[in-house]
Amino acid sequence: MLIHQTAGLASLARASVVSTVSAFFIFTQATASAANLPLPDIKISSTAQTAQSNVPVSFGQVFAAGDVPAGSILQGQWANGTLAPLQVDAKATHADGSLRHAIITTVLPQLGKDVTQSLQLKLSTTAPATGQVANPVDLINVGFSGNVNITIAGRLYTAAIEQALAGSNVRKWLSGSQVSEWMVAVPLYDSTGLAHPHLHARLAVRYYNGYSKARVDVTLENDWAYQPAPQNFTYDAEVVIGGQTVFSQANLTHFHHTRWRKTFWWGAAPQTHIAHNKAYLIASKAVPNYDQRIVISETALNSMKNLMSGASFQPMGSGLAMPYMPTTGGRPDIGLMPAWNAAYLLSMDKRAKDAALATADLAGSWSAHYRDKNTDKPISLRDYPYMTILGNPGDTYNPATRQREAFPVCGGTCTNVNTADAAHTPAFSYLPYLVTGDYYHLEEMQFWAMWDVFQTNPGYRANIQGLIFQSNVRVQAWDIRNLAETAYITPDNDVLKAEFNRILSNNLDYNNNTYSNNATANIFGAITGPGAIVYGNSIGIAPWMDDFFTSAVGRAAELGYSKAQPILAWKASFPVQRMLAPDYCWIFGGIYSLNLRASATAPLYTTYGQAYEASRPANVAGLTCNSPEMARALGLRVGEMTGYSSTATGYPSNMQPALAYAVDSGYAGGAAAWQKFMQRSVLPDYSAQPEFAIVPRSVTIP
Repeated sequence: MLIHQTAGLASLARASVVSTVSAFFIFTQATASAANLPLPDIKISSTAQTAQSNVPVSFGQVFAAGDVPAGSILQGQWANGTLAPLQVDAKATHADGSLRHAIITTVLPQLGKDVTQSLQLKLSTTAPATGQVANPVDLINVGFSGNVNITIAGRLYTAAIEQALAGSNVRKWLSGSQVSEWMVAVPLYDSTGLAHPHLHARLAVRYYNGYSKARVDVTLENDWAYQPAPQNFTYDAEVVIGGQTVFSQANLTHFHHTRWRKTFWWGAAPQTHIAHNKAYLIASKAVPNYDQRIVISETALNSMKNLMSGASFQPMGSGLAMPYMPTTGGRPDIGLMPAWNAAYLLSMDKRAKDAALATADLAGSWSAHYRDKNTDKPISLRDYPYMTILGNPGDTYNPATRQREAFPVCGGTCTNVNTADAAHTPAFSYLPYLVTGDYYHLEEMQFWAMWDVFQTNPGYRANIQGLIFQSNVRVQAWDIRNLAETAYITPDNDVLKAEFNRILSNNLDYNNNTYSNNATANIFGAITGPGAIVYGNSIGIAPWMDDFFTSAVGRAAELGYSKAQPILAWKASFPVQRMLAPDYCWIFGGIYSLNLRASATAPLYTTYGQAYEASRPANVAGLTCNSPEMARALGLRVGEMTGYSSTATGYPSNMQPALAYAVDSGYAGGAAAWQKFMQRSVLPDYSAQPEFAIVPRSVTIP
């Protein structure tokens, strides 16, 4: 029997944009309701032991719909009233044309030791002064150089960074008078000019024009989707910047279909901590409504800091995540956000941020990364509708192209100590991309969201449609979460944005047709498809999995996907009625499994009372709900729910986000159900693991 176990963080083993919003969706965020939010401030703190000058600062920032209308000018203002010119690289927009996500850059003339500067964002009518935009040659001309070297069995392969920047395949990510960032993919060549067939480097160089500073982002990949004979490679790795070795690791085993990332500075590195306005991030609905009353414990924050010194934070490590994802039980990496990202969001503490970003860097360590050589992008279901990880080669025949789309067979060793699993995929990179704007994190989201879909059998997912209804319910939940967040934040001019919108739309259509628009659907509001009724010889479901699904469609609705609203409204009844139904005892609202029929061939029950009587323990038969007698029989306190109510990962905790979104859906009785839920006698401590600490937006939280 699966159980959730307490696992505190301390115990962890580990520019202009053209809108291409898909026509499949009508975004329902009302401009009028969001535009009255004051624009956020950003706190920039020194982490240096001495004063710094000419300190470059770049960060990602999300905006609520309507807050930065199309054509608006953003300006910064320091606490002393001095204006701060900003470079704003717009990446994504809302349906009304207002700015959704941008990367913002400014330069602090001075930042003293132990000083925190507050940068207030504001709208302006005055366009900032413009200057010359740098190009890669400008960086090379001031002396920049760098190499990425790997040595395999005595053979040296090299990628010269300055030569790559001088080539013709450079793409711009940031472009303006304050900063330019250039991205380029480059093969690794041996002394004869022969490129390694599998290993290749990807570089993102961010140059602050006029300050002789550049951030060098190096990613080594082993992830070509259709390159013959994929396998692991062991090599000695070295990165040289400005003539100095800044990274080296001997005998690094690079697993197949993975990648690793390191960042370095040429010139004096700015020593800062950037803290976003968490209240604005939450109010914008770009992140879930985590309970802002929660104070993340010093023990948890120090634990995250201390864990970063271990081997799990080296290339191919797992960071704070569980390396073997199929591991069962309650874990910090399961939820709409993993615990460390939620802890960072709620605390804006540097220790949590460092751990969250470092773990997101390591999201490349699982063999879920398949890059298309033809597009140089994460592989797309649109281009290969019959590709699969779990299906048989015979299932991959594409009748349109008359080609099989099976991936090449392993050409050597293809093991990986990190095992990916769609049922337990963490949301590694959404929040890190939101707050940094780093392209690596964007692609991690895209790799994982696409892998979640294409790893299934092509026939089960209706090939190019990408349907996930035949999967385990928690697989469906995390797939919807990943698809919605990736589609929402992917830049408007990225060709994959429409693809993620399309797949999400197909799955929402399926669920609406099967449940919310179906008069014959079950009375519970529970998912009952092929991967759902699998407990007790196919008579029961896992309400906690179903709660994951409800929270995921609630998340999609919150992000503005109108097709998610009907299925959320239908699903809302399940968590609400487990608290309020008169013939169901709410003490079992977080029950591990709930029987919905008498046998595998019997029809579904038609009342909560029938489900309760078929599922409750025998020793509470005839006992009044929440009575002292029931509490004694269960070994609980009066008012304590079953399912590890005291733990941050228990079944009632799993239920909390689903109930919060049910309340916000407007479902009748939602507020009363929430009140009863919050008045239970035993509540979890979320101060270390707040991944389920989501509260309704529509109910005042005292």
